Amino acid sequence: MNTWPYPFWIAHRGAGKLAPENTLAAFRLGAQHGYRMFECDAKLSRDGVVFLMHDATLERTTNAGGIGGERPWSELAQLDAGGWHSRTYAGEPLPTMENFARWCLASGHFADIEIKPTPGTERETGEAVAHLAAALWRDAAVPPLLTSFQVASLEGAAAAAPELPRGLLLDTLWSGWLDKARALGCVAIVCNHALWDAQVVAQAHGAGMRSLSYTVNDDWAAQRLIDLGTDGIITDRVDLFNPAR
Repeated sequence: MNTWPYPFWIAHRGAGKLAPENTLAAFRLGAQHGYRMFECDAKLSRDGVVFLMHDATLERTTNAGGIGGERPWSELAQLDAGGWHSRTYAGEPLPTMENFARWCLASGHFADIEIKPTPGTERETGEAVAHLAAALWRDAAVPPLLTSFQVASLEGAAAAAPELPRGLLLDTLWSGWLDKARALGCVAIVCNHALWDAQVVAQAHGAGMRSLSYTVNDDWAAQRLIDLGTDGIITDRVDLFNPAR
C-alpha cells in the first residue's frame, strides 16, 4: 500500500460548524483545536481564479446571490463570507486557494482539497486546481490530497499534475467504483462513513488504497471506523475529537 504521510483526523471545511466554513478564520480555529490537516472545497471564478467555497451558489455562505463561478474574482473578493455565521466573523472574506496554501505551508499543516466544480466545468476545474496545487506545493515535503466526487475532475487533475495524490469521493458504492478509482490512479477512497464495513475496507486496502470517511460527528461512528481499521476521519466536531489521541 502507498506510504501515507497524513494525520488520521481531518477538520471539515476548517473548523466544522464552529466558524464560517472554507475561510481562513475557520482553518485557524481548527488549528487552535490541535488539527493539522484541513479539508476545503475549491472551484473556479469566471476569470479562472481558484477560490474556496462549497456551494455552487452564493446565498448560504455569503451576502450575495447567484452562481459563484459566474462572477469574476474582483467581485467575489468583496463579499462577506462570515456574517452569515455570526457577528464575530462579519466581513471575513472568501479565500483563494493560494491564500489557503500559503497558510498551510507557513504553519506546517496538511491539505485535503476537494475539487468542487461549478456544474459544467468539471474537467476544467480539476485541471486548474491540480496545476495550481502543484505549483504552490512544489517544494513541500507532503503534497495536498486532491479529492472529488466528479470523475471528470479527477481525470483533469491526473492530466494536469499526475504526481499529486488523488482520492475518489463516494456517497454510494456505485457499480464499478473500485475499478474507476484504479483507473484514476487514486491513493484513497473517501466514503460517506456509513458505507464502510469490513468487506469494503478490505476491497480498498486490497487495491492499495487508503480508506477515509466523511463527515463523522459522533463518538460511536468514529469508534466503529477505528475498529474497522480505516485510515482517516473528516469531522465537523473539532471540539469533540482530540486529534492527538
